[in-house]
Parts: sequence; C-alpha cells; structure tokens
Amino acid sequence: MASKAVLITGCSSGIGHATAERLAADGWKVYATARNPEALRALGDERVVSLQLDVTDADQIRAAADAAPDVELVFNNAGVVIATGIADPTVVDQARREMDVNYFGPLQLLQRFAPTLASNGGGAVVNIGSAAGLTNVPLFPTYSASKAALHSLTQAARALLGAQGTSVFGVYAGLVDTDMVRDLALPKTSPRDVALAILDGIEAGQEDIFPDPFAVNFGRQFESSPKGSERQISAMTAAMLSGSAA
Repeated sequence: MASKAVLITGCSSGIGHATAERLAADGWKVYATARNPEALRALGDERVVSLQLDVTDADQIRAAADAAPDVELVFNNAGVVIATGIADPTVVDQARREMDVNYFGPLQLLQRFAPTLASNGGGAVVNIGSAAGLTNVPLFPTYSASKAALHSLTQAARALLGAQGTSVFGVYAGLVDTDMVRDLALPKTSPRDVALAILDGIEAGQEDIFPDPFAVNFGRQFESSPKGSERQISAMTAAMLSGSAA
C-alpha cells in the first residue's frame, strides 16, 4: 500500500468518503468522484482531485479515465439500494436502476481502466460488494441480485486481469452506517471502521474481504454452508417483518 494514485467512485459519503480521507492522509493522490462534485468539498485535502462521475454515464467514465492516467488502484464503491418488493409495480424499473449503478457501472469502469492499470504495472481493483450478493436478503431482493452480479464480475475480473498483473479484491460488507440502511434498526458499523478494515485486507492480500463483525460471522457461515446462510438470512428477515407487524 505504498502511496500512489487511486480513483474512488461514490465519495460524497459513506465508505467512499472515509476511504478517500484515509488514503489522502496516508499520502496517496486521490481522484475522488461523485455525481455532484460540490459534495466532495468536505474532503478538503490538497492531494484530492475532485471529478464529476456518474457511473452510469459512459462519457463521464471516459473523461475520468482521461483525467486520471496515473491511477494504480480503482475502488468501485458507488452503489444504490432501493427497497422494493417483487410484486411492486415499479420493481422492474428499480431493479434496472440498481443493476445500472451496482453492476454495469463497475463493468464500465473495469473496461476503461484495465488498460490504464496495465500500463501502470498492473495495480488493483476493489469492488465494494455486499454480503447480500452472496445470499439474497429478501428485504432487498433486486439490490441483492445486483450485488450477486458484481460478485460474479469480480471473480471473472480476477481471472482475466491477473495476466496483466492486476489484483482484484471483493468486499462483502454487512450493515454499514450509511444513508442506504438508516431505517433498519440493527447494529451497524461505521464507514470509517469499514474503510480501515478494507485497506488492511488489501494490504494483507485477502481476495475476499469481510470488513465488519456481521460480515465476518456471515462469511464463516457462508463458507461452511451456503444453504445454512440462506436459512439464517431468511430467519432474520422473518423476525424483522414480524417485529414490524407487531
């Protein structure tokens, strides 16, 4: 983790913001991106270069790649979650939005930055996924599906980009204290602690990173029994729905 150049998507808040702060403090040149660059003012570090980037916009992705030719680390962090039931009239449109941001966005970033990483010695990609991408959380069925797609892409990228010397890390977080899950009355981990755990995992060379207590326990359960983890999440969901009804 020697100080180099990193591009991070979704830096206006949460994990992206905390990661940008930490790496800038450690001496990295940070290309911090957000749909609204004004939201990046709080970073306020001379090492931070603010870029406008909507990960669903191919032109903005192209412009970001042109503006950051020295990047050696790419954080695909931008994401969106929409709590929509399968029978909801808007579910298909909402699912497309989640796939656009959570899957097609990282795919386009990989497409554009793979040559940049190769020319800079290989570098690394970090895909911020979710435990929900390994076992679907029924409260967020289509979000979980989009993160499952990202997990699959992470595996493919690891195999395909390894030949150019690019390492690919998958992050499978549990509940992080961000706006996405503010309404869930469950224990959450701070974005700062999650960011630090991710960076520690990268430095340790952990391809699959579980950066919070829930994720660590879930990862063990998933490794020992994927079906058991499905039952665990289903039971947790049922308990939450029962509590809401009461």
